Amino acid sequence: MPFSKFLPTPPLAPKKPVTDTRHGMTRTDDYAWLRADNWQAMFKDPSILDPEIRKHLEAENAYQEAAMADTEDLRKTLFTEMKGRIKEDDSSVPMKDGPYAYGTLYVTGGEQAHYFRTRREGDGLKEVLLNGDREAEGKDYCRISGIDHAPRHDKGLWGYDDKGSEYFTLKIRDFTSGKDLDDVVENTGGGGVWTPGGQSFFYSMLDENHRPSKIYHHILGTPQSADRLVFEEEDPGFFMGVGGSLLDDYIFIDIHDHETSENWIIPARTPDAEPKLVAERETGIEYELVSGGNVFYILTNDGGAKDFKIMQAPVESPGKENWTEVVPHRPGTLILSHGAFASHLVWMERHEGLPRIQIRDRETGEDHAIDFDEEAYSLGLGGALEYDTDWIRFSYSSMTTPTQLYDYNMRTRERVLLKTQEVPSGHTISDYETRRVFATAPDGEKVPVSLLYRKNTRLDGSAPCLLYGYGAYGISIPASFSTNALSLVDRGFVYAIAHVRGGKDKGFAWYENGKMVHKTNTFTDFIAAADHLVAEKFTAYDRIVAEGGSAGGMLMGAIANMAPEKFGGIIAAVPFVDVLNTMLDDTLPLTPPEWPEWGNPIESEADYRNIVSYSPYDNVGAKAYPPILVLSGLTDPRVTYWEPTKWVARLREHSTSTSPILLKTNMGAGHGGASGRFQRLEEIAYEYAFALKVAEN
Repeated sequence: MPFSKFLPTPPLAPKKPVTDTRHGMTRTDDYAWLRADNWQAMFKDPSILDPEIRKHLEAENAYQEAAMADTEDLRKTLFTEMKGRIKEDDSSVPMKDGPYAYGTLYVTGGEQAHYFRTRREGDGLKEVLLNGDREAEGKDYCRISGIDHAPRHDKGLWGYDDKGSEYFTLKIRDFTSGKDLDDVVENTGGGGVWTPGGQSFFYSMLDENHRPSKIYHHILGTPQSADRLVFEEEDPGFFMGVGGSLLDDYIFIDIHDHETSENWIIPARTPDAEPKLVAERETGIEYELVSGGNVFYILTNDGGAKDFKIMQAPVESPGKENWTEVVPHRPGTLILSHGAFASHLVWMERHEGLPRIQIRDRETGEDHAIDFDEEAYSLGLGGALEYDTDWIRFSYSSMTTPTQLYDYNMRTRERVLLKTQEVPSGHTISDYETRRVFATAPDGEKVPVSLLYRKNTRLDGSAPCLLYGYGAYGISIPASFSTNALSLVDRGFVYAIAHVRGGKDKGFAWYENGKMVHKTNTFTDFIAAADHLVAEKFTAYDRIVAEGGSAGGMLMGAIANMAPEKFGGIIAAVPFVDVLNTMLDDTLPLTPPEWPEWGNPIESEADYRNIVSYSPYDNVGAKAYPPILVLSGLTDPRVTYWEPTKWVARLREHSTSTSPILLKTNMGAGHGGASGRFQRLEEIAYEYAFALKVAEN
């Protein structure tokens, strides 16, 4: 179903030039007017959006609906397929904590999770503590941040966002009555940490620019206005959060940007105590703590440990001068996370691009790993809700293997399979092939690419391919099982993930070499992956649909400018494409904390010149762009709606091809798209219908 030559005229945004001069360079932005002056207030009340902007977004939505009208039946088919692979009345395996075990379940036809508990050694009857479907009734959007039970198991703290703007309201559910207490705490980050008695909790407050800048202590039964300010971070370049421990012994205040961190601690049983500094922030030094009884275990890159090491310090004097090494730094083996239990220390690490779980007996010092056999796979370390236990939980999957959930005994090394992800419509593992190949980047680096395809797919260059990439913030994209991807793979697609620089797939240096002055490596790595797949006849250039979201959307914008001829189509979800303007606007929620990732073009001419050299919006030119689908959310505080809207306007203005450029703005959601599990499938079905349409062009 090729794109019609008889589409209506696409919307043309009026030009209202605004000039800006920095570091002796003047730029003109014709579409700056699309940024609403009242964006902070609009995130909380979308109805106040400027009528001219709303009219333009609605015209864009009408245009994309016309362009994709002939895919309506296909989208319904794709949605039915994807929904058919989900067990509608699914339930997690509850995790034990004290007299209960806690989990989540879904009901047939339900969009939201239900949070439940059972007796630890009882008959398995589920007591529903919070019914997500009921809480979402009558709301166009509802995202529940979960429910955290109090230490005495008599109540739970839960949060919801009903606009997509990520301002969460907190409430307290009484487990006996099933009703909420009168306490209402607004404009929070979505969660909190109980004190041991369960009569108060700590939480982070978001300011008008959506930054978690303050930590408060709320006592039950008192108004939010009476909450005590515990800590305030005045530097807008840092994020802040609050957490607890399995022992309920300390409250942790974590302050960090993308390369520097600082931690403060409060004894949980004396919540009115002043926070105590662990180690002062030093640029480029990261550290995080977990409680291990009489010691803290500290994961850090201090002392040149680029791939991190684990230290320990006594809880009474946790300063850096008292840190001693527990797990040494091993170049090329990146420690991702760690946890402590009464008898064991556990950490997740990545070696040669693959994750593994390491366990150490705290008494004997003996280490062992949990082993796996497949060429490419994904792990998730669930840990435990209890400190004094020998059992932890982890999940395993690959691109062909549905998720398997295990309990693992750290002492006996017994592995118990608890659950295998069900695919109700059926899934035969032997019908599929998963591989990991390596593309050669322009500088000689080997870029891992994970592949999934049916074994009967012809690898002669004729197969279409969806090539996914991200490449930022050190985030690694796992080679995990995706039931949704099967809808493409079963139609002859090769599904590929390019593990480009900017992630930590091959260690911390893989991240460093994809940020700041090295950012273009992310883009050339992705193009190299496309080149390799074509050279090895997995696909052809005009058969590749590239996909990425958020910072991965920046990747999509960059490769569209750098090599539009090498992609048959591009899907950019909530794309961060107006990089320079955003990094110049320090009132935006993420700008100051993002400077260590991209650079600070306000202060640095070098950073300005570097960003302007690749910023997708600034580098749109007279080029034959392929079909492009752009997805956006009106109340998105991370990638604001005006970035993709401006980008589409400029692409339309300059493109020399007749290929359609489509903008679909969700007028009732933010960065994560629709909030319900099946509503989200409808969005994925739309993206896949576009990919299939491109493949048939």
